[in-house]
Amino acid sequence: MKIIQYVRFFLFKAFPISIIKLEFYRNAKYWPNLRNPQTLNEKLTWLKLNWRDDLAKQCADKSMVRKYVADQGLSDILLKSYGIFHHPDDIDFSLLPDECMIKVSHGCGQNIHYIKGHSGVLEIKRKLQKWIKESHYVDSLEWIYETKRPSILIEEFIKTDHLAPPNDYKIFCFNGKPAFLFVASDRGKNTTKFDFFDLQWNHLPVRNHYPNSNQIIKKPEKFKEMLKYASILSKPFPQVRIDFYYEKGKIYFGEMTFFHFSGNQPFEPGEWDLILGEQFVLSF
Repeated sequence: MKIIQYVRFFLFKAFPISIIKLEFYRNAKYWPNLRNPQTLNEKLTWLKLNWRDDLAKQCADKSMVRKYVADQGLSDILLKSYGIFHHPDDIDFSLLPDECMIKVSHGCGQNIHYIKGHSGVLEIKRKLQKWIKESHYVDSLEWIYETKRPSILIEEFIKTDHLAPPNDYKIFCFNGKPAFLFVASDRGKNTTKFDFFDLQWNHLPVRNHYPNSNQIIKKPEKFKEMLKYASILSKPFPQVRIDFYYEKGKIYFGEMTFFHFSGNQPFEPGEWDLILGEQFVLSF
């Protein structure tokens, strides 16, 4: 599989538009119009090919984005950090708290919930050693993940009153303004749910990668604050998704994602790809 991915990557470097179009069709099931993009996926794909920004590369990195968030005066919403490392052997596990989250700065879904006395340190190190060598740029063809020195970030674990992780509120922002969001709930293997909402918290009849929840998802009491923070963090960018956690009355910053599902994940019904895309005006 890795050989196939690298062959695909080298072909992408030589023929970027052709490979991106093929990847788009393979996933989204229609050919993208990149001369006059209309759908959300088409516009994200157009950006992936035509837009570059060093600040976006910083903000896509889970370690380096912390400085950006703090520089915007929002250090209070950052999860507590227990260190940033460049090799698993640099981590002194005896100094870590009873529970924390360990993740690589350039990865996607590569997170470990560490529990002292229960988690196998050697197995964690093996995973981190493997992940730190991987390139999400090669996997996703997203230039924002092109990094010469990825890192390992260890952060505070958000405790909940239930077994599942806290809900993840993912706000799409276009030209510095929040437009809509989805909530990732019941996160886990084969259990994750996605539910889309407008800014008035009306549930939207759309599915994207995961099914809708069969539970009522309540609007966070501090939703307006969440939108305010999303506006501040998204201001320099034409498009970005700002992710937050909300638990027991506190907002926590999650991450910043510039190409949602690499800009080619189908929306169901398909008309929603266009409806959501209409809220994003490309100004290039």
